[in-house]
Amino acid sequence: MSSKPGGEGRKRGRLSRSGDFDRAYRDGRSHANRFLVLYAFPRTEDDADEVRLGVSVGKKVGGAIERNKVKRAMREAFWSLSDRLPDGYDFVLVGRSGVAGLIDREGTAGLTASLTALLAEADE
Repeated sequence: MSSKPGGEGRKRGRLSRSGDFDRAYRDGRSHANRFLVLYAFPRTEDDADEVRLGVSVGKKVGGAIERNKVKRAMREAFWSLSDRLPDGYDFVLVGRSGVAGLIDREGTAGLTASLTALLAEADE
């Protein structure tokens, strides 16, 4: 289990291979709003109880420092909602160009609210 504080006992997996990203983009369901796009892909592998996250932020968001700040905030917001996530899914979270402004104005709380709306849409 996770040794990170706030892990609530769930493993925090990361998507790292480009093939995993490609599969989520190609075969997963997507939900989008003004700031984020969320791709969800159900896995059927042996370790399918683990939730994995991939984060992508393009250069339109800003320079490398700004993109890394945005990615950290996106990961924090995503894992803060871990109790709402279904087991056995790969998620890819893509930051759109306005996401940095949202984080500057409303902080992680604004990002969490935006992501919560996407997860609610995905449940429908």
